[in-house]
Amino acid sequence: MVAHLVNTIRNVVGITGNVISLFLFLSPVPTFVRIWKKASVEQFSPVPYLATLINCMLWVIYGLPMVHPNSTLVITINGTGTAIEVVYLTLFLIFSHDKKKRLKVLLILLVELIFIAVVTTLVLTIVHTTERRSMVVGILAILFNIMMYAAPLSVMKLVISTKSVEYMPFFLSLASFANSVAWVTYALLPFDPFIAIPNGLGTLFSLAQLLLYATYYKSTKRIIAARKEAKIEMHLSEVVVNGNDGPKKTARAS
Repeated sequence: MVAHLVNTIRNVVGITGNVISLFLFLSPVPTFVRIWKKASVEQFSPVPYLATLINCMLWVIYGLPMVHPNSTLVITINGTGTAIEVVYLTLFLIFSHDKKKRLKVLLILLVELIFIAVVTTLVLTIVHTTERRSMVVGILAILFNIMMYAAPLSVMKLVISTKSVEYMPFFLSLASFANSVAWVTYALLPFDPFIAIPNGLGTLFSLAQLLLYATYYKSTKRIIAARKEAKIEMHLSEVVVNGNDGPKKTARAS
């Protein structure tokens, strides 16, 4: 009875985790809408999306029945996440005007795909029990999950140096926090260290991002307002200059 109740709660938490994770994967949509409208990636970094992609692919391997049985919810959300990250990176490549950056992203993608293929082949051919397969893939998943949560550290450094959160999307940080909390809860029913450890650290990283956002939110508003004011002043000065040039040219013509 108790075991059945725990399993039911685990499934409910897992489904909740799937929903929150989906919001996490979709949270950069406003960022990519902005990239699409401006036809430029500006200062946005591809690192979080590259880290999330390899993380999702590893968790798909981890959730396979021949690796870690009874992990369907792990496969469903990470398979979805893999597809979404591919779309994001494709858009990033299309709207990146820096050839070196675009080539670097392509090379990293190639390395990630080769790595996943090698891991899958070795785990399924050399390791012969689900316990050992879970341990090998789980350890790798922990490392790359930590990388995924740590990837925004470069963006956090930019936030501190510029005192602006303009290039650190709020909804991505919020969704990341909610997602990591949900999966920590899932990992406790029963205890799964391979899911609990990286998501526990993810909770701390995401919380740090939210604190930064709260700290620099007002200064960001001031910076954006000052930039708009500067653009307006520049536009007005151009109008004045053009307006003065017009009569002079007319006078010379007469």
